[in-house]
Amino acid sequence: MSFNELGLMPELLSTLKPKAYPAPTPVQSDCIPAALSGKDVWVTAPTGSGKTLAYALPLVNHLLQSLAQIQQQGHPTRSSHSRNAKQVQSLVLVPTRELAIQVSQTFMGLTAQWGRLCKITVVFGGVSINPQMMGLRGGTDILIATPGRLIDLMAHNALQLSQVQTLVLDEADKLLELGFQEELQTILRQLPKHRQTLLLSATKPPSMHPLAQALLQDPLVIHIEGEAPQPSVIVQRAIYTDVGKRTQLLKHLIKEAPLKQALVFVATQHSSEIVAAKLRVAGIAAEPFHGQLSQGKRQQVLADFKAQRVKVVLATDLAARGLDIEKLPAVVNFDLPRSAVDYTHRIGRTGRAGEEGLAISFVTPESLPHWSLIEKRHAVKLDLETLVGFEATAPVPPQGPSHGGIKGKRPSKKDKLRELAAQQSALTGKAAN
Repeated sequence: MSFNELGLMPELLSTLKPKAYPAPTPVQSDCIPAALSGKDVWVTAPTGSGKTLAYALPLVNHLLQSLAQIQQQGHPTRSSHSRNAKQVQSLVLVPTRELAIQVSQTFMGLTAQWGRLCKITVVFGGVSINPQMMGLRGGTDILIATPGRLIDLMAHNALQLSQVQTLVLDEADKLLELGFQEELQTILRQLPKHRQTLLLSATKPPSMHPLAQALLQDPLVIHIEGEAPQPSVIVQRAIYTDVGKRTQLLKHLIKEAPLKQALVFVATQHSSEIVAAKLRVAGIAAEPFHGQLSQGKRQQVLADFKAQRVKVVLATDLAARGLDIEKLPAVVNFDLPRSAVDYTHRIGRTGRAGEEGLAISFVTPESLPHWSLIEKRHAVKLDLETLVGFEATAPVPPQGPSHGGIKGKRPSKKDKLRELAAQQSALTGKAAN
């Protein structure tokens, strides 16, 4: 099969260089005709299978058809028939800044010959919002966005989603993995009910099914087999220590264990800076990673970490959402996460693609009730370890079968109060000790 057989406009076909795109991939052959017909599509295909072009070509094709209709109505140029102010025709949601840039480059390449007639806009966090707001004046044809920045722009009344014709969720599995469920729900409430939706992912985890059911209407389901992914192996440990001994314990694990590299989660930006500074004094290459850093600085830290020039990154949950580091050997919960869901997201950063990973959680006497709740909801039961020289002043509590609570039992009022107290404690300045 050739691209000529998929129903694309000749003008668009002319942009596909034969050397770069000799023939459509299987996912493109299946997805493009369905997307052109206006049908909802659910695609599961491995990385590198051509998913981006599978939805980019139909979206650009729809845009060119709209331009042709404008010309037929007596408007020779787009300037004489402006876009609706603040409105978006097609919305592409992606999980990370890097992917947003990559996808926008694909669209720019497909529409380059039409110049300003096709308005492609990309928005993401970590940079000033003002230029992005200005870029959205007069609306846009195709918007590529990360969820957080899109919500920020909506809050600033910089755009409206009531006229979106096509919604694309690219790497939907990663959107869920990185904890964007709430942001997605906020965005979906602003979209029209009658629209086309394209859902694309490399995997199909159980969490995808409720999302697909909520978004898709009688979809074409496309599943392209890739190499069977190797099961991930994550070794989980819990170390019982005092609040004031955590930084020294972390130094010990890095130097003596040793940990080749580690992504360390802390509760606050202040803790990120302080703990990173103390590690550097000890001769450990460490960098903070939080929302107050500039995008340039965050990108540099990430690049240095991937290149192994940095050994430890101290990150807050919010800043770490877009982090995707291949073969990350270890995750450390310096401060416990707020919930079992956050715990799952954190430890899932290691042990990918068949690689063995290590997840270590520091549990203190103060955070022990909260840790028990995390164990219960995560359906895990770990023995509390103690290391010589880093023991907690309070003895290790009995760890019988009842320690994790009764599975399926609703938390009592006392449990909720304990969890709230643990969360408040985690947000204090103690984390910097």
